[in-house]
Amino acid sequence: MTLLKIAKDAPLAAHCGSSCRAALPVIVPEHLEMCVVHAHKPHFMALHCQEFGGKNYEASMSHVDKFVKELLSSDAMKDYNRARVYLDENYKSQEHFTALGSFYFLHESLKNIYQFDFKAKKYKKVTGKEIYSDTLESTPMLEKEKFPQDYFPECKWSRKGFIRTRWCITDCAFDLVNIHLFHDASNLIAWETSPSVYSGIRHKALGYVLDRYVLTLCAKATMQTIRAADTNEVVKLIFRESDNDRKVMLQLEKKLFDYFNQDVFRDNNGTALLEFDRELSVFKDRLYELDISFPPSYPYSEDSNQGRQYMNTRCPAWCDRILMSHSAKELILKSENDEKIVIYDHIGPNVCMGDHKPVFLSFRIAAGAGKPIANVHKCCVVQ
Repeated sequence: MTLLKIAKDAPLAAHCGSSCRAALPVIVPEHLEMCVVHAHKPHFMALHCQEFGGKNYEASMSHVDKFVKELLSSDAMKDYNRARVYLDENYKSQEHFTALGSFYFLHESLKNIYQFDFKAKKYKKVTGKEIYSDTLESTPMLEKEKFPQDYFPECKWSRKGFIRTRWCITDCAFDLVNIHLFHDASNLIAWETSPSVYSGIRHKALGYVLDRYVLTLCAKATMQTIRAADTNEVVKLIFRESDNDRKVMLQLEKKLFDYFNQDVFRDNNGTALLEFDRELSVFKDRLYELDISFPPSYPYSEDSNQGRQYMNTRCPAWCDRILMSHSAKELILKSENDEKIVIYDHIGPNVCMGDHKPVFLSFRIAAGAGKPIANVHKCCVVQ
């Protein structure tokens, strides 16, 4: 499966008058993008646009709808039978307008594609082609926000902001965020220091997005502590959402870890939670581990029909690891002709294999690797 993401800061629909005869508006960048599509043949394509419609919104927005409809029905996109288009066209609202446009195209060969409904908090199957515009605040399939005005006080009002969508394709869940950061308001001020003072504003804005969407299990939850009546010992912790009718997110007991959404441990292989995996950090000078790109390996259900399900006994964690000395690291990562074929993964992601998933490390070692050339004999060569 090939995924293609295109980001651009350009008015796609501007300057397309009645003289356009092609299926797509005659704008050079768009033809170049179609060439990229033909070359890579993506199965899922994301096109993120900023300043959609150009700077003269009132005059240009009338061309946007026509452009989108022609794009969806063009010969170049005939094999993409599902699409979602989100256009922030509500330029009369200074409070909400971002001028962002997010396009998503799905090839007919892709099966069972889902998009996340942020209001219902569940995935929904994607069918057909749908266009959303004007007021996106009421669209549950995305999250949209402008950056705080005080981030860029030199402007009376700013269109800078971001739109987030979440997808699940062949059991791979991921977020796509269309972000428009701040420009340099003055070349003279930017010239005075390097990096430009405006880079600090961009850094702050990007951090705002990252802090908002970094996954932590109960970042916005209230905790209730339950103690034993006779000993006052803590016997249970209950975490509830601050809103959403105070729904229970997590219950902890001595041998109970009941989290309401196990997908957080599987989405993108749980990598958002790896920052809490710190026990090996004290050995970083003595031991090395390849980057983990598989979900927590323990504790899985021992029910043969639930190969992907975690048991509610412990917090899922990477309990099965392959560690090596730094000399072994050099041996494994050095290979003939710069051919690096190293795989660090788990086994049986969908198959019940007990409460642990085995992990494996696959690699190639050149004949005689790790030995002085003079000492290499035929008997030492690994076939």
